[in-house]
Parts: sequence; structure tokens; C-alpha cells
Amino acid sequence: MFIDYYAILGLTEFATQDDVRIAFKKQALKWHPDRNLNIDTTQNMQEINEAYLILKDTEARGRYDNEYKKFKYNISIYNQEFKQDKNNVYSENSYVYNVEDEILKKWMDNARIQAVDLAKQMVDDLKGMVKVGAKAATKELGNQIGYQIIFGLLVIMILLLSKACS
Repeated sequence: MFIDYYAILGLTEFATQDDVRIAFKKQALKWHPDRNLNIDTTQNMQEINEAYLILKDTEARGRYDNEYKKFKYNISIYNQEFKQDKNNVYSENSYVYNVEDEILKKWMDNARIQAVDLAKQMVDDLKGMVKVGAKAATKELGNQIGYQIIFGLLVIMILLLSKACS
């Protein structure tokens, strides 16, 4: 099944490699789990990574662009057929275009697998950072409590000594 990587990154097919890189960073920041604490952004991040993996590679992008043109052409034909048939309700997601380029299909499948792995790694890294941060915070809290107890005991001893000397 064909995926519109340009739409995922918010680009047109005429975007430069710099545009692709910038759009990837923008979308990755927008959908990063750190910025969306109450939302599961795994699917979005997988799609963004998958799109970037294909569009950043010039050979893969060239093959993708060929399929993209076919996809857009077939969508326009599909839209015309729906306009003629008043009984059908058009849904943008109802059109399925299968990639004809077998090499591109394999690359897209590999990009999808890599994107899933990247998203899982990102979530695992985030969990690890939270765990390390919590452990460090707990240790520091213990140190601060210890310092406060020692400081309190010193103040009490000074007060007791000052009363004893008076």
C-alpha cells in the first residue's frame, strides 16, 4: 500500500533535501513523547521516521517520486469516478494504491521496520532517562535530608553550648 510521505512531513514533491530534513525535525519535535505526555505518539513517530528514511535517500526518493506521480494520477481518476457516481460517498482513505516498483516496496517495508525499531528505542530511552533521573533525584533528596539533619544537630549543639556558657 502506498503512503504519502510528503503529506506526513507536510511537504510538496518539489521540496529540497534541506526542506525534508527541516520538516522531519519539525514533525519529530511536534510528536516527540516528551512534548505529548498524555498522548501515545508512537504511530506518528513511526510514520515520520519512515517518511524521512525514504525521502532523505536520493535513489529511494527518485523511485518514490515515480510512484507518487502514478498515485496522484490514479487518485485524480478515482475522484472523477466518484463525482460521476452520486450514490457513493468519497472518502480520501478509501482509495488504495499498491506500489508497483518491487525495489521501492522492499525499501518501504525496511523503512517501516526501522521506523518501528526507532520508535521503540526512543520510548525505551525515555523510560531509561526517567528511571535514571528518578534515581538521581532520590539520591540527592537523601543527601539533602542528611545535610539538613546534620545542620539541625549543629544548630542545637551551638544553642546548647551557648546556654551552658552563659
